[in-house]
Amino acid sequence: MATGRPVRLVLDASLLLEPSAIGEAAAVALRPGAEALLRRLRYSNLSVAISYVEGMSTNESGFLEMVTSSHSFGYIPLLAKSGDCSPNELMLEWSRTSSCFYMTSRVDKGLISELRNHNWRVVSVGNECSIEVPGVLNVGRLQELLLTLATLIKREIGGSSVLVIGYVMKQSREEDFARRGAFPIYPSKDGLIFVPLSFELPLSSQLQKVDTVLHKITDEIVKIDPNCSIDFPKGISFSAGMSEIIRFMEDHPDFCIIDPFKNIYPLLDRLQIQNILVRLQELGTEGKTKLRAPYSLKVDNFHDGELDKHLAEANLSFPLIVKPQVACGVSDAHNMALVFQIEEFSNLSVPLPAVLQEYIDHGSKIFKFYVIGDKVFHAVRNSMPNASLLKPSSGEPLTFNSLKTLPVATKEQQLQTMVQDSKSVDTDLVEEAAKFLKELLGLTIFGFDVVVQEGTGDHVIVDLNYLPSFKEVPDSVAVPAFWDAIRQTYESKRGKAQT
Repeated sequence: MATGRPVRLVLDASLLLEPSAIGEAAAVALRPGAEALLRRLRYSNLSVAISYVEGMSTNESGFLEMVTSSHSFGYIPLLAKSGDCSPNELMLEWSRTSSCFYMTSRVDKGLISELRNHNWRVVSVGNECSIEVPGVLNVGRLQELLLTLATLIKREIGGSSVLVIGYVMKQSREEDFARRGAFPIYPSKDGLIFVPLSFELPLSSQLQKVDTVLHKITDEIVKIDPNCSIDFPKGISFSAGMSEIIRFMEDHPDFCIIDPFKNIYPLLDRLQIQNILVRLQELGTEGKTKLRAPYSLKVDNFHDGELDKHLAEANLSFPLIVKPQVACGVSDAHNMALVFQIEEFSNLSVPLPAVLQEYIDHGSKIFKFYVIGDKVFHAVRNSMPNASLLKPSSGEPLTFNSLKTLPVATKEQQLQTMVQDSKSVDTDLVEEAAKFLKELLGLTIFGFDVVVQEGTGDHVIVDLNYLPSFKEVPDSVAVPAFWDAIRQTYESKRGKAQT
């Protein structure tokens, strides 16, 4: 895997600052894309510094000091020398013990020549350096820099033993993973380098430079037609960037992706999730705790005159939790309601088609299980209280968004219920279910929620999702498991492709 040789990265200030009017009063700002670059480098596990030419304006100097301080980067002056700039002595010292990269957008042949004489790799953004200075690798746009750096590090440090993982996910999720150390650019202990794929650049050329792609495809759904759920991805509109990735994968079936889109589509539909969970009864044996799916019923409208009959046939009774059939990827997928009597369906605002599901009294505790490769973790979280404590006096259904306003039991309500702890879960049984689901779904990283029904002790899996944050699992445990899972999945899929 990685050799352990440190990587030093120096960004010239010209790469980051917008060209502005000359003078002390000139406004100073970052170039478009510079903030994203700095944010990602902050959690890269690289030693990063910003260099500047002595004599720059007070405004520019102060601005750079603020930038470096906020991202915990170094700050290195370049020294004037015969019209050119010479590298700081520390930079020359680094070259003896580290793999060093200098990135710039200005032509300074003297500086570049001296750095190259000391084994620095130089990358320029723009066209000037590539024309005038031999030995300089040129890229056209700032957004290309991270992928270029990742491929250079792979070549210099680990060769074929290092994998470059291109990833696609929304910014908030990316920042969460990166902040926890899951997305290093310096190779992880498993020899993994993580780099974001940019939708601002042609994706086909980026995909040819990475070994595999990690994605959260649901982050890129623009629109979804619930009437097509059986035939997903028919009826799903993705962002232009994700659509391009999907086409690339169709044209390159041997390309490794974590995980295949077809394995994830069933998790976009709560009815398909229900059909998957029903298969858990295959694990049941006499005398063991019962592990099952919740009883449920699909409805296309709330005004069916025979709804009472259909509920009885599905083994359902009030209260019921009402969920949109579309499980994720659209804004109202998490708009739900708790309904206590049939009259409350008359003005219900939950999107249709919907899934009616039994509400399970579970002592205000939910158990979050995470499958990361071959490892299974779980955590306990406060949840909704028993139904008797939730019923509104108004006779109206209780509506909520499960991502934002989930009704959670108060301390007083918890005292009124049979509060559970992690010992109330049969972890051996649920881990058996996790392995069963992993095999059935063909996924590398997924999560599911378990509640323990009061009275019966039934273990009921009430939700199933792809690539959760697993934030309840300590980073020191979760992140290495995450890296192991990606490496193992890649090697397994490559092995199958070559046989």
